[in-house]
Amino acid sequence: MANRNTSGFGLIAAGTVGSTPATQGQGKYYIDAGMAVDLFQGCTVKSKAGYIVEASSTRTFLSIGVFNGIFYNASTTLKPTWANWYNQPITPANSEDVTCFVIDNPTQLFVGSMSVAEVQANYGKTISFAAAVPTGSEISGQCSNTLDQANLHITNNQWRLLRTAEDPENNDMTAAYTSVVVAHNLNQYLQNTGTAGVTWQ
Repeated sequence: MANRNTSGFGLIAAGTVGSTPATQGQGKYYIDAGMAVDLFQGCTVKSKAGYIVEASSTRTFLSIGVFNGIFYNASTTLKPTWANWYNQPITPANSEDVTCFVIDNPTQLFVGSMSVAEVQANYGKTISFAAAVPTGSEISGQCSNTLDQANLHITNNQWRLLRTAEDPENNDMTAAYTSVVVAHNLNQYLQNTGTAGVTWQ
């Protein structure tokens, strides 16, 4: 039976390695005011030169975690504003940086959606998103990226494919959009360099 999902949803936090308590805690970071790239809830991000930027476009970039939303004071009204996606460009009051939140526990597990049918032998390999840049809904703010079967590699991707998720409506491995569980593979807190070079600059 085909899976119920018909599009991706980025990554959603779900448990931790070793089944330790999963608080799904998030860290506080900043986006440079006026950055001209959308960030959707559930997309992969990295820290570069002190700011959070997308990390989906190059699968060998180390990532710091999964983007989960923003806070800023509106430039004209000064109204405190929360959103689950960064709708570029945003320049807050007084040209302050945008506060953002990232699910950044290196042991956090995530659920994602496969771009095509899956086979058991691929579990244990590494994988990354199919889209070159984050895509998503401008209504819900949710990322729509899928994990790309074509990018499977033994070591050189951001995420490691672990198993099928316990999702009865999306567990058909013979069809696209199977829900799967992934863990960090290339992580900025755990590694200093990756195949793309120095991680934090």
